[in-house]
Amino acid sequence: MNTKVVVFGLSTEGYSIASKMALKGADVQIIDESTPSAISIKSDIAKTYPTVQTLKDDEPLLSMTPIDIAISKAQLLFFVPVLRKTGQDVKIEINSKFKEAILNLKKRSSIVYCLGTGFGGNSENMSLIEHVTGFKVGKNISYYYYPLSTKNKTPDFIGTNSTKPDERILELLSDNKKPKFIAIPSSEHFHAINILKQFSLLTSILEICKFAKDKISKSDLSTNKLGEIFLDDMIDDLFDLRSLSLSFEGANTLMYIINGSIKGVDNYIKRLIDEIRLVLKKNELKASRTKILLLWSLDQHVMKGDKIEALQILQTKLQDYINDVECVETPLDYFQNEKTTIIVACSKLDYEYIQKNKKDNEIIIIKANPVCEVIQ
Repeated sequence: MNTKVVVFGLSTEGYSIASKMALKGADVQIIDESTPSAISIKSDIAKTYPTVQTLKDDEPLLSMTPIDIAISKAQLLFFVPVLRKTGQDVKIEINSKFKEAILNLKKRSSIVYCLGTGFGGNSENMSLIEHVTGFKVGKNISYYYYPLSTKNKTPDFIGTNSTKPDERILELLSDNKKPKFIAIPSSEHFHAINILKQFSLLTSILEICKFAKDKISKSDLSTNKLGEIFLDDMIDDLFDLRSLSLSFEGANTLMYIINGSIKGVDNYIKRLIDEIRLVLKKNELKASRTKILLLWSLDQHVMKGDKIEALQILQTKLQDYINDVECVETPLDYFQNEKTTIIVACSKLDYEYIQKNKKDNEIIIIKANPVCEVIQ
């Protein structure tokens, strides 16, 4: 009998899980929160449509089921929602969606939680499951922690408190290598270590690059691999870092590292804005005669909305100085008018695209990398 899998959230990450499992023969449905309904994903659909966008663009006829019925029949439920709230509101959004996801779970089913939490976050989730469903976690219902990172880096582990974890989960999630089951507290610690390693390195780079003021220093640093780090990379997994910050109260060493890293990213965005203003000053450009294009080709279906939020912040703050600021994606069809165009490339792919396809030598390109490199 095929394993009945329901994926809660038509996100990029959710669709990737659904497709992988459909190709392995599981009976898969994915919940589109905007409809709201559960869509059946067969292996032919997974092969034909590699992404959420291609699926939405083509609008194939797919069998649909009401959410409550789909969840009540699920043996495995993956929680991979699309989140777009920010700040404190995101926690309310997660709780609301999680309650909706678990409300109709049946006995002996398993839920796999795919968002990064701080320390103790999974204990809170398990308490909520018991409160909403009336089932005892570990006895009547199983809970697993599988925190997905940005750019589809799959975890090496799955957190569990079960003495006999469900081997079907490993089979369905495995690629070249299988993740391994470990205790939930250990999985939280490993995830925290991975996130802190990532941001500690990034913060060190960003803070040191602030001191590169002259052209030679900037050039030397950017020819190294540092020049290949873009704003797009800096925001990766920022959600998980912020989730970690909610784990502690009061001052301790970890809080200094976490808060310093969050501040490092915020400060970089401020510095990028200052560098853009400096380009205007050096080139004697009037704000009223300048157009800024923020080139950032974002996946609108990703689970976490950190990059969408960062782009909105960048645009809003720039508009305090220059009125004509537009967010654009590739392929980019820009035209020259009486204004000077400054293109801020926010990812490596966007930069490579504009370098290859620029039509006019008059445009100024700013690489949103640690040294805010200017290409003229």
